[in-house]
Amino acid sequence: MKSNRDRTEIVVNRRFSIQFMTALAALLIATATFASPPAKIALKGGRIIPIVGEDIPVGTILIEHGKIKAVGKDVEIPYDAMVVDVTGKVVMPGMIDAHSARGLDIRNENLDVTPFLDVYDAIDPSKLYFEDALRDGITTIHAIVGHNCVIGGLSRAIHPIGITPDEMTQQPSVSLKLSVAPQNRSDRMAQLATFRETFRELAEYLDDLAETKYEESLEKKDEKIKVGPDEAKKLGKDLIKPEDYDDKHRNLVKLTGGQLGAFVYAGRAADIAAAESLAKQHGFFDQTTLVLGPRCYKAIEEIKATGRPVVLDSQLLYREENPITGKITETFIPKVYADAGVAFSLLPSGDTSLAERYLNYQAARCVRNGIARKTALEAITINPARAIGIGDRFGSIEVGKTANVVVMSGDPLDFSSWVDLVYINGIRAYERESDVRLKQLLGEEKPEIPEQVKGEKNEGAPVDPKAGHSKGDADKLEAPAPNEMTKDAEKKKE
Repeated sequence: MKSNRDRTEIVVNRRFSIQFMTALAALLIATATFASPPAKIALKGGRIIPIVGEDIPVGTILIEHGKIKAVGKDVEIPYDAMVVDVTGKVVMPGMIDAHSARGLDIRNENLDVTPFLDVYDAIDPSKLYFEDALRDGITTIHAIVGHNCVIGGLSRAIHPIGITPDEMTQQPSVSLKLSVAPQNRSDRMAQLATFRETFRELAEYLDDLAETKYEESLEKKDEKIKVGPDEAKKLGKDLIKPEDYDDKHRNLVKLTGGQLGAFVYAGRAADIAAAESLAKQHGFFDQTTLVLGPRCYKAIEEIKATGRPVVLDSQLLYREENPITGKITETFIPKVYADAGVAFSLLPSGDTSLAERYLNYQAARCVRNGIARKTALEAITINPARAIGIGDRFGSIEVGKTANVVVMSGDPLDFSSWVDLVYINGIRAYERESDVRLKQLLGEEKPEIPEQVKGEKNEGAPVDPKAGHSKGDADKLEAPAPNEMTKDAEKKKE
């Protein structure tokens, strides 16, 4: 005889299995759909915002094998192209999230210095964040660790589709994350002291490795050392090969050698000088992108003098109280940068309950506060692409670039507009009409209950109260609706 608890576990486990298999099937169907895109696609009749260059009131974008082949008013459409009518809609490049840890299973490690780690190992493709990113028109995400570190792991640029980090990756090994702002459990002196100790230890490691390589070269020739340690180190440096570096130091060597980017976080105005000094002293200033907290705008002249790309915090309005008068002043932060001529990138808020979660809303706020429309749109497209180092492939609609394109119902800075279609690498990755989860949220469609669950009877057996069901309700348990790509795949089969 099975107890009520045993019967409940069977029902709940069966429900979980159905949910898992449904989600897995939808994911596999979606992946199969993505695997064979049309060779040629023409997005015809929409208003095109290329970001680089003037808007095209009514035009066509021709995509071939995932690349933009032609853009313009009078583009000749090949006979074998799949034509998508976007008349009355607006086409723009996919938006880019320049700094996000939301797709990782953990934002930061407990260790202060972890340059040997790679976010590849922390990316969780099943996170709903990626589904939301598609729905919000974000086609590229710079997956990078959070600010609570000294030197964090290696970042990468990914797109929000795929069932493995490899499928999602657009650009591996983008940059290392560094923070000159103190960690939650530290202070500024300890933070900077850790940097000094890390790079001192790196220098000692390189000296020892060079000396070892020189000694090994003499052993192969059966010769004896005839020079001192300092000279041996100099001679041995040219003998070091990339594969000779150990995992602990390899990325730091690339960073100081100009082979890796650096995203350096500064929390306040006083941190700007420390960030600049650190980058120049260790040879990675030319690859540095400044990730700035809300208070950093007070050092705008110093920031402008660096000439480095800037990524702003999602908090765009800074309020400050005068300690003497008690008067509160408000500063719209992007306006300070725009007025100073500093190119900046915007970030979405991590709080999905706020309108600030949408990058185009953040851009619209900029326009409302006196920033030029072009500047605002650049801050969510081409600027973050350049900051990440992928501006030659993403961030604008230009011939030769990857076809990461968003089709909106109206102007992107009009908050009544929504995302209708998303193309990633020329492949339709999102369609609002097929967004089952959104339809359920809006009450347009009710989730289907699988027959296996409908047929289950659990008379008298209590159901786990944490699941929100009462006694005798096991036959009403619902599995999640299929992924939006499932319907699309079924249509193609028909």
